[in-house]
Amino acid sequence: MLALIITGLLCIEKGYSQNNQVPTGIEIVPKLEKPKKWKFKEKDLSGYLLVYFKDQTQSAYMAISNDGYTFTDINGGHPVFIGSQLAEQKGVRDPHITRGPDGAFYLAMTDLHIFGKRAGFRDTEFERPAEKYGWGNNRAIVLMKSYDLIHWTHSDFRVDKAFPELGDIDCSWAPETIFDPTAGKMMVYFTIRYNNKECHMYYSYTDYDFTKLETTPKRITEIGGLDGDITKTGNQYQLFYVSNARVLHSASSKINEGYKIDTTRIDPEKVSTEAPNLFKRLSTDKYVLMYDVYGARPSNMGFSETTDFITYTNLGHFNEGVMKTTNFKSPKHGAVTYLTKKELKTIAKHWKIDFKVD
Repeated sequence: MLALIITGLLCIEKGYSQNNQVPTGIEIVPKLEKPKKWKFKEKDLSGYLLVYFKDQTQSAYMAISNDGYTFTDINGGHPVFIGSQLAEQKGVRDPHITRGPDGAFYLAMTDLHIFGKRAGFRDTEFERPAEKYGWGNNRAIVLMKSYDLIHWTHSDFRVDKAFPELGDIDCSWAPETIFDPTAGKMMVYFTIRYNNKECHMYYSYTDYDFTKLETTPKRITEIGGLDGDITKTGNQYQLFYVSNARVLHSASSKINEGYKIDTTRIDPEKVSTEAPNLFKRLSTDKYVLMYDVYGARPSNMGFSETTDFITYTNLGHFNEGVMKTTNFKSPKHGAVTYLTKKELKTIAKHWKIDFKVD
């Protein structure tokens, strides 16, 4: 067992998949070297970065785009973040990426392998009895930080052990990150479920290195739901979340309180959806709402576009409308952030992909 652990750590440090030795292109480091201070200006941003995962590998991937319409996987369809090496349960799901005011990339993921028994990582379907704790019943989240998308720090954080005052939680799902300008810190928010039925969204602030949660998680709202996604637009915060396998919406002037319930379904789908994520089309007043249409066969991402968060234009699914993928299919639970032209060129060169930067 010790030999396997050491081998796995060496694979992570060198940026290889333990299973097939395909390079991931990333390197886990103990500490990041901070570049010169850089503040966001929209005029400096000219591209998009998508993170997503796949059930087949329980690992996460990255794709890039010039225009926010067509995305190219940077590693030829191979994972960039290997779940078996990064997570306690040997699988990662629900990746979310954002950028802080320091220019760093903040990546958070669910620590969960839903096929852990089949893969030989445990003797039961889930870590604990599903009769009591329900689907998944995971309790850790994966936190990673990078300035260049190549060198990353890594932490697997057990929420229940850090905060025993939370009690016997069923799970911690779908962590996302946003900068809170009032607190002056990165805020991680995620779903906690109790009693195999009660899902609510909670928030906590992280340390500077993004290795742990420092404050006891508190509820964002009394609205029951999961897969929350918060984006600041002007002086408002837009919250998209999921209830009964539908995407709902609420808005507030405060980042972690004041959201009111509205049961109007936002996504145009007739089947089950989850994992909403909002991103802006650069240099426009348009926002794109992306969601995982997991009820479709095969599953796909769906997209709607809005300028006022009241009316939405249905853009359809990947490769069934204006939104395209060039070298991958059936991504799940994704998130989008922004890149500069220099970063696009650096990524294309590092991963040796045929990608023309406009």
